This record gives sequence, C-alpha cells and structure tokens, in this order.
Amino acid sequence: MKDLNELLGYFPNNVSNLIKNTISKNEKIGEELQEIRIRCDRPIILKLRNCEIVIEYKVNQNEILVTLEKLCNNSIYAYKNQICEGFITIKGGHRVGITGTAVIENGKIINLKYITSLNFRIAREVKGCSLKILNKIIDVKNDYVNNTLIVSPPGKGKTTMLRDVIRNISNGVPEINFRGKTCGVVDERGEIAAMYQGIPQNDIGLRTDVIENVSKAKGMKMLIRSMAPEVIACDEIGSKEDVEAIKEALISGVKGIFTMHGRNLEEIKLNKDVNELIENKQIETIIFL
Repeated sequence: MKDLNELLGYFPNNVSNLIKNTISKNEKIGEELQEIRIRCDRPIILKLRNCEIVIEYKVNQNEILVTLEKLCNNSIYAYKNQICEGFITIKGGHRVGITGTAVIENGKIINLKYITSLNFRIAREVKGCSLKILNKIIDVKNDYVNNTLIVSPPGKGKTTMLRDVIRNISNGVPEINFRGKTCGVVDERGEIAAMYQGIPQNDIGLRTDVIENVSKAKGMKMLIRSMAPEVIACDEIGSKEDVEAIKEALISGVKGIFTMHGRNLEEIKLNKDVNELIENKQIETIIFL
C-alpha cells in the first residue's frame, strides 16, 4: 500500500496510533487494506479483501470534525462542492466518502452538516493486470481498438482493470508493436485518474486527457469536441443519456472502452439501452471479470 503514514496523518493522533498498532501486528493487514471507516460513537472498522477488523474505540464527533478539517486543509468552505457530492479526493488518489445531514435548497444539496461518517477508500493501482485481456481489446495487425465493455459485480476490480487498459492503450505496448493512442477519460467520480489539484494521482498514460466532476454524457461530448481522442473511456455506464452519448462518439469514429455492473450477459441485457449497443454490434467485445 502506498503512502500509508501520509494517509493516517489525516486522523487525530490517538485514532492514527490505534490503526497503526493494529496494522503493525500483521503486515498482511496493510497489504490488503481497502477501507478505513470511522463513524460517530461507533468503533473503527478496517475493511480488508475478505474480512473486517473492528477496533473497539468509539470515535467522537470532534474527532470526525478534526479529520475533515485536515482533509480540507483547514478550509472546509473551499471543499464545499466536493463535500456536497459526498466525497473528497486526496493526495495519492485516495477517496474519502462523507455522510451527514444534508441541507437542501431548491431540490439540491447545498451543504452537509453534522458529519457522522468518513470512509477512506484506499487507492491501489495494479499495473499490468490488463495484459491478459489486451489481446481481446486490441487488434495489433490492423492497429485497431475494439469497442469494449468490461463487466463485473461491484468491488471485483473493473475500475482497476479499466485504468490499466487506458494506461496501456495510451502509452502503447512495445512488446506487441502497438503504438499509443490519444485517450480521453470522463472521470465523473474521480475514481479512474484520481485528480488532486489538477494532477492525476494514478498512472493513466502519457497520451491521456481527463475531465472530471461532470456527467459521462456531457464529458464525452466535451472531450470529443475539444481534445480529438482516438479512444474514449468511462466507468459504470447504464443510463439512457450515457448510451446516447456513446452512440454519438462511436458514429464520429472514436473507439470506446467502458465498464458496467453485472454478472452475466443476461443481466446486461436487462438494461435495454446498453443492450441496444450490443444488438447493433456497436459494442464489439464484452469481458467478464
């Protein structure tokens, strides 16, 4: 895991020390750590790949507020928009989910008060994980990228796989004589590139342009108009608006790499809009993880 000490620096000292002491008992905890959850008046929970560790210490409201202030560089107001979206992306690409009492105005969330829970989701890159599927996505002989849909249930690695696919397509793969292509990424929730102050915290390749905090449909249109990508990518498609934007992109000659929640072809076909892409052969390759 990268930057563990830096990550734990966001917590109050007593909370940080409790987590450090727990991790120090077994190095596999640090290697497999996926989430750190703190909730007001409840124990700290460390989520690993296949289990949870409960630290019997009840975090209080002030400790949650202190943590949030550190996350926001002591300027919560400056991070108000991100907080209203329910998460903050921090250095290293880690993402912190936030819940509390929503303040609604004209049907929109304008603030969160009485913050009750923080969920630190640990960013991990698995470079090279896509090498075993690249031959299904790339036709080297014809210098061609198949329009591809990567499918898996939640939490099974589709975003990690997508990130590595983008990196390889963007950089090129000399071992198979594949030249890099210009990629455009719509990172609606900041999970692919994990931008921090405009800089991607994850390696998404040298020919990749990213637009974040915008809907997939709008982001795809903006990238195509402004950055002329050869390949466009986004995570977790599914809405009618997503599919209409994908259709426009593919018609314009841009290739696409997308992900979707699902377990099998039958589940995908339940989404009539995505199924239309498949039936019309606009999606050329489907990969199940």
